[in-house]
Amino acid sequence: MPGPSENSIHRIATNRKATRDYFVETRIEAGIALQGTEVKAIRAGHISLVGAFARMDNGEAFVQNLTIQPYEFGNRFNHEPIRPRRLLLHRKELDRLTAATTQKGLTLVPLAVYFKRGKVKIELGVCRGKRQHDKRETLRRKTSERETQRAIRSATR
Repeated sequence: MPGPSENSIHRIATNRKATRDYFVETRIEAGIALQGTEVKAIRAGHISLVGAFARMDNGEAFVQNLTIQPYEFGNRFNHEPIRPRRLLLHRKELDRLTAATTQKGLTLVPLAVYFKRGKVKIELGVCRGKRQHDKRETLRRKTSERETQRAIRSATR
């Protein structure tokens, strides 16, 4: 039986509220420095991106409030569910993110967590917050697109 392809991506968790609350300007893939039981818990799907954000600290990137529930078969060496986790990025990417986050209104938001070639990766977005009227406009646009698609489908039948 053939194994997964080299570039297969197995998505574990997504931050669905991120696209509702933010305009995503750029997306960046980063690795995460994890402990052993954290990887097993992520494989089991015990991860939550609700309320998570990334922060630059002394030239390094950390993701905060990323919840990885303890591995249920772990022993006394199990990990803490909420702790700052270091992001693994190249120096140029770190410099680019530092420059982006120093601009007013831009923040780093985790968008998704997935496995790529057996490694846990996180997709970060450099985001700008949406105002209430922006959210309403996005909702109106989505509903109008949905209605036009329904009309097209019903007309072709």
